[in-house]
Amino acid sequence: MSIDQTTAAKVAKLARIKVEDDALPALATEFNNILGFIEQLNEVDVEGVEPMTSVTPQRLKRRVDEVTDGNQQEKVLANAPDAREGFFAVPKVVE
Repeated sequence: MSIDQTTAAKVAKLARIKVEDDALPALATEFNNILGFIEQLNEVDVEGVEPMTSVTPQRLKRRVDEVTDGNQQEKVLANAPDAREGFFAVPKVVE
């Protein structure tokens, strides 16, 4: 796959990056270099290699998935501009 100047300009516009016309050839070349590197990665044989999230083996700590109310109602409602009967009070928006 090759990126031309028109496609580079379109990508820049979609990314909302202002690129001058004289810089488009360099941008297209940079995109092509990136795509070339990705093609090189696609050629690597990864058969039998397990996916990993880090270069060091580690297990994430797990906790019991239990529902709680947080036991912090007073702290949470302390920041509310208007709290009534243990809940946030908001203006009525639908009649």
